[in-house]
Amino acid sequence: MSSVQTKYRFLFAGGGTGGHLFPAIAVAEQIREMKPDADILFVGTKDKIEGRVVPKLGFKFKSIWIKGFSRKMTLENILFPLKLFVSLIQSLIINISFRPKVAIGSGGYVAGPVIWAASVMGAKVILLEQNSYPGVTTRLLERFADEVHLSFETSEKYLRREKVHHLTGNPVRKNLGRMDKIEALEKFGLSGEKKTLLVIGGSLGAKSINDVMSESIKILEENDIQIIWQSGKMYYKQFNKMNSHKVKVFDFIEDMNSAYSACDLLLARAGATTIAELLNLGIPAILVPSPNVAENHQYYNAKSLLDNNAAILIEDKSLKSEFVTKVLEVINSEKKLNEFKTNALKLAKPNAAQIIAQSAIKFAEAI
Repeated sequence: MSSVQTKYRFLFAGGGTGGHLFPAIAVAEQIREMKPDADILFVGTKDKIEGRVVPKLGFKFKSIWIKGFSRKMTLENILFPLKLFVSLIQSLIINISFRPKVAIGSGGYVAGPVIWAASVMGAKVILLEQNSYPGVTTRLLERFADEVHLSFETSEKYLRREKVHHLTGNPVRKNLGRMDKIEALEKFGLSGEKKTLLVIGGSLGAKSINDVMSESIKILEENDIQIIWQSGKMYYKQFNKMNSHKVKVFDFIEDMNSAYSACDLLLARAGATTIAELLNLGIPAILVPSPNVAENHQYYNAKSLLDNNAAILIEDKSLKSEFVTKVLEVINSEKKLNEFKTNALKLAKPNAAQIIAQSAIKFAEAI
């Protein structure tokens, strides 16, 4: 269906990381289910995750030249003004051609020029903010927004236009869900009689988490804990040798539903997608915010859960000294596990994708 033939024309802009991309995909898939004749276009950068993932899911994709501003002085920074100017022109051309009724920005630098151009063309603008501390793009684009959908209540104090804010939650993939725990453990070749720790450091891996895991495996095994460990592609060769009947090491876990269902406790970074998933599934967690992310947003994400007694926060610099103590303290306490599960579920917003999709459709119908 061409964009001229349907009034349901939705442009999505955002990416650079899965944390910005996958919430947008969750909303787009919901729109496609509710309005099969919808015309949906994603705009991103071709050399980032969106360039690989979006076309595979059957959505149209166009790229612009923009690249983020590095905190170190590089040649890319010198080129930034030129790339921004070219990206603004590209974004205007894409919007003139596609004529979206609604533009949805999910964060990352790529959303900036695209959503600005859509607002110039008269599209309704919806922003998704996944993190507790809003990103620069959201703060800059807020003035053009008809709605800003937040994942954390604490985000509001960093934004200005309260009347457009909605505490909706972070949209998660439709196929997220739990399965029978014993069945899930069997998939990993693990016992239903032992406690299970799931360790996730991100798709590439997290060096500090991997290092503390390798140093602590013996004591965890001695305490009858079995482990599902995603080491990340960069570190898999180094840690693969630690595979055993109690420890299962993977470079990347495709079937996260099984991994989540098998575990009693999750140890992970505090990315927005991970947090949304553990809240929706009620998974007790120890969160170790990455110190290498913009504006330290993972710390604020994890702090929101800590303040609601829904998770434990260990700072990266304290991981070595606190890791074993905290894991044993939580995983061996049914009281703590149940408290974290109950409080996580209270914070969950499982209908976020549906609510945002309905709002986008309503805007399209009103124009």
